[in-house]
Amino acid sequence: MRVKIPGWEIVVICSALLFPFTSLCAQEADQPFIHRLGIEARPQYVFPTNPFLQGENERWKPIQSSFAAHLKYSFKYRPNTCADRIYGGAYQGFGLAFTTFGDKKQLGDPMTFYVFQGARIARFHPRLSLNYEWNFGISARWQPYDNDYNSYNGAVGSRVNAYLNAGIYLNWSLSRYFDFIIGGDFTHFSNGNTKFPNAGVNTTGAKIGLVYNFNREEADLTKSLVHPYVPRFPRHISYDLVLFGSWRRKGVYVGEKQIASPGSYPVAGFNFAPMYNLNYKLRFGISLDGVYDGSANVYTEDVLVEYDAGSGSSRRKFLVPGIQHQLALGLSGRAEYVMPFFTIGVGLGTNVLGRGDLRGLYQVFALKINVIRNSFLHIGYNLQNFQTPNYLMLGLGFRFNNKYPKVRH
Repeated sequence: MRVKIPGWEIVVICSALLFPFTSLCAQEADQPFIHRLGIEARPQYVFPTNPFLQGENERWKPIQSSFAAHLKYSFKYRPNTCADRIYGGAYQGFGLAFTTFGDKKQLGDPMTFYVFQGARIARFHPRLSLNYEWNFGISARWQPYDNDYNSYNGAVGSRVNAYLNAGIYLNWSLSRYFDFIIGGDFTHFSNGNTKFPNAGVNTTGAKIGLVYNFNREEADLTKSLVHPYVPRFPRHISYDLVLFGSWRRKGVYVGEKQIASPGSYPVAGFNFAPMYNLNYKLRFGISLDGVYDGSANVYTEDVLVEYDAGSGSSRRKFLVPGIQHQLALGLSGRAEYVMPFFTIGVGLGTNVLGRGDLRGLYQVFALKINVIRNSFLHIGYNLQNFQTPNYLMLGLGFRFNNKYPKVRH
């Protein structure tokens, strides 16, 4: 049985990822950006994190390597400008990648669309720097687990998966037009617990590429003797309110075996975080986090089964507890790294009110995408005890008492 690809979900997420470039770039069209087009090759090692990748598959061979080809468009602030000095030569854009694991039948050859951002870590010479870059997007064309046709695949449970990547590399400006890059990165594919199984695929390896700069000048490759004036940052406390929702599948252990729930469960919640804005690139604070998790504390009983007319067999019935077992309220410490268009946030907290599954520590990783000055799109992920996937956090945020200055480019 083939799983239908949820096309509306792809459209929504891709639209959210493209928004900064279709709206904000249009607003900044009169600003001096350098536009770039790049190609990259990424040979990767696949971590053997589950039996399927270790060799318990149809071919009885481990899946140890992958290869990805990337095409990327980006724009960056010109060197020796105020924005360049504050954000360390930040650039941002979107890319398209083709990945193969050498096993199209069991894993597929996914295509990935993503947004990315990078900046300078250190400059050794006007033409040579050490940079970082992150990618975030959505990948399709996977071959997921199927009980009849792909039963060995315990790594991937969805045809559409999230894509996360981070790496560092050397950037060498060969000429006015061309940059050569070489470095390494780490990649993670998973579906955010929206399907089951969700072991995911993790890779690491090299990245080698060439970037063409359409409108870079020779003067951009020399060190300026004049440093642009950077206005003093007004330290202040702002307040972020995020409303989010998503869905998730649930696995319940019966003995040593984990059984997947027959359907998905809704998730909804909020974060309210007073944040101290320390400087242009750093803010931190404490967040009040509330969540309703429709999958929390679901359970099965051996004596309770129901007959499945479609398969002609009995299957275990999942029981849902009362709503008081599905609500939680927690406190978390938050830190955010602020860059043009995007903000990356991390959080560590614990639920002060919650039962069963909702007890213990939780971790939050979030990407905030600027919409207008005081609102943003929020794409986050919640983990429990540093290892157990919880749920996606897809939502909209609002910022109050925002005194962040407008940077002159």
